[in-house]
Amino acid sequence: MSREYDVVLLGASGFTGALTAEYLAKHAPPELKWAVAGRNRQKLEAFGKDVVVADVTDPASLKRLAESTRIVVTTVGPYIQYGEPLVAACAEAGTDYLDLTGEQEFLDRMYVRHHERAVETGARIIHACGFDSIPYDLGVQFTVEQLPEGVPIQVDGFIRAGGRPSGGTFHTAITAFSRPKQNLEAHRARRRTEPLPEGRSARVVAGKLHRETGFWAVPLPTIDPQIVGYSARLLDRYGSDFRYSHYAAVKRLPVVAGGIGGIALLIAAAQIPPARNALLKRLQPGDGPSPERRAKSWFKVRFVGRGGGKQVVTEVAGGDPGYDETAKMLAESALCLALDDLPETSGQTTTAAALGPALRERLIRAGMTFRTLSTDEY
Repeated sequence: MSREYDVVLLGASGFTGALTAEYLAKHAPPELKWAVAGRNRQKLEAFGKDVVVADVTDPASLKRLAESTRIVVTTVGPYIQYGEPLVAACAEAGTDYLDLTGEQEFLDRMYVRHHERAVETGARIIHACGFDSIPYDLGVQFTVEQLPEGVPIQVDGFIRAGGRPSGGTFHTAITAFSRPKQNLEAHRARRRTEPLPEGRSARVVAGKLHRETGFWAVPLPTIDPQIVGYSARLLDRYGSDFRYSHYAAVKRLPVVAGGIGGIALLIAAAQIPPARNALLKRLQPGDGPSPERRAKSWFKVRFVGRGGGKQVVTEVAGGDPGYDETAKMLAESALCLALDDLPETSGQTTTAAALGPALRERLIRAGMTFRTLSTDEY
């Protein structure tokens, strides 16, 4: 594909977008042609890169953007409000697309509306390329690779993290909480459209609150298990009957109760427009913590996989999940698409299916860890 650019980053003037641009500036090879995009040329010129003027409310500008590059990376959310015109432009132009969404409704609607066209043009549409959901998607794949092939496999993921969510993530969550009916409608529409794998099954199991050694396992209804489930439907290596459950690992029961109560209050407040607007004003998109605070943030995800009489325990770990590592994961996903030898995929896909071990190796070189903690028979 002959295009003016290899990668264009839309949203570089935002907090996470700026971190992603800084990462690309430090780590992209000299031969990679990349640019930044957005509405304000003057702001973007500060990055010292080519600027593509594009506005998420102007489909014509997004068409020009998609046709100018091999890969578009966007940090502009909430995606349910601003994302679809760019997905549509990339699907039509055969341009690869990466984002940071954690919005299940958005993924489901984009699958129904644009997956088929992206398959026709060869575009790879890859959502959730940050802390949502790369550690889980690639972590489960890393775990499955160490289990026997062709057997039923069960994987449980347990997340621990210390860090503050970004303003954009907070707005995304409140927006999602306010749309339960739309989420359900989008999910049902996708189920009617997406084909199931032949001769095998791949399921996400909600799981129950229970006690593990040293912590409470609290079911997490985030986008991450849905991404893992989609990878399992796309990849035969996940076995004849794959199941995944996703949990937060919390040491103290009062913290569990407080967290559940706090989320319930947020969900209730998100249904009331004045309360929802008040919440959204508390943390603005583009807001974020200082480098010193980010340096103290961390995450660890432990996976327990069982299949064919074998049990393997693995761990994926890194630094600040909401900002530094998210920018790293998004940028490395773009570099992987642009530069690495990858399997042929198209349409809406996942990091595990489209990038897999190549991206994992990039992230390891960039400082994240993928470790096997134990292997046993059971």
